[in-house]
Amino acid sequence: MSKTLDDVKVAGQRVLLRADLNVPVHEGKVSDLTRLERLAPTIRELSEKGAKVIVLSHFDRPKGKVVPALSLRPIAEALGTVLGKPVAFAADCVGPVAEEAVAKLQNGDVLVLENTRFHAGEEENNPEFAAALAKLGDIFVNDAFSAAHRAHASTEGVAKHLPSFAGRLMQAELHALEAALGNPVRPVAAIVAGSKVSTKLDLLNNLVAKVDILVIGGAMANTFLAAQGYNVGKSLQEADLHDTAREILKTAAVKGCEIILPQDVVVAEKFEANAPTQVVKIDAIPHNAMALDVGPATVAAFINRLPEIKTIIWNGPLGAFETKPFDAATNVLAEAIALATKEGKIVSVGGGGDTVSALKLAGYHEHMTYLSSAGGAFLEWMEGKVLPGVIALSKDLSNLG
Repeated sequence: MSKTLDDVKVAGQRVLLRADLNVPVHEGKVSDLTRLERLAPTIRELSEKGAKVIVLSHFDRPKGKVVPALSLRPIAEALGTVLGKPVAFAADCVGPVAEEAVAKLQNGDVLVLENTRFHAGEEENNPEFAAALAKLGDIFVNDAFSAAHRAHASTEGVAKHLPSFAGRLMQAELHALEAALGNPVRPVAAIVAGSKVSTKLDLLNNLVAKVDILVIGGAMANTFLAAQGYNVGKSLQEADLHDTAREILKTAAVKGCEIILPQDVVVAEKFEANAPTQVVKIDAIPHNAMALDVGPATVAAFINRLPEIKTIIWNGPLGAFETKPFDAATNVLAEAIALATKEGKIVSVGGGGDTVSALKLAGYHEHMTYLSSAGGAFLEWMEGKVLPGVIALSKDLSNLG
């Protein structure tokens, strides 16, 4: 496990805090404070302990150039609102401007540096740029799990120069992920859905070796059904991945992983809001219709299995949840998992952008044990990949002197 804020004294220290300030901004104003609110506990703790808090973050994709519309200035102002205290801003993240801003800090102050991606050295993980960032701090704290899958200067490079620790948000994320896949209470079930098998091949191959039950939903399920010889009508599916789907099913059988595919589906001739629908068994999908949600019998069958499951990982809504009524299966399952979690019967961890959106729309996002907002990093962790930003926190820097 990475070292945390419990392992370091920060009073009077310049703490470089890698945050994720990628928040929605419309007409110069932050429209959703959720990510800033989740970051606030780490900043407050550092500030209250007397650290000089220097926040690093990228924002969007300026591709190594200064793009005024992608400045972190309005986000720094919003962060001040969330924290209830002034937050300073520096118009650069390295060099004289940044150094002067850092030099003015008193213990407990908070400073946001400009978008790290205004410099090409950030995404290149340029050693000189990383060293220039590190020069501004005495300690490095990474609280941006959502950027931990990137080996960039502000996520991995800086950690080579400074004693490095996990912030509270990073700590909570790593703890939740360890409980879900690292050392889980079994049996473990994973729910994986989405539009394409091709985007989740690594994920599926990793999970069949690690979980006891794998539920496949979304349009991905259509590919698996078609691979088994079912006619899926006009449903979205990947015909070139039928062999791959069959291989995954074989591997699962060898590994002792039970795969649950839909027994029934909700079909419509058109994909549009409130389109006429019918529920059919998977061997009776009309040629002129498409499967757009998992059917009620499938959901009920899995809910009946919940009492035997101790840990659940969820990535991807079961149907085309943005368009009613194709959110029904996701909502019903979310309610059942939320109730089991609330009663202390299961540990539930969800992640990925669509998963978070679907659970929020269903109104059950606060009832999961942990809900990760880290899309790419969460997916790569589920795929069993090494996350550079996390590994960097575990390195021994005692040789730095």
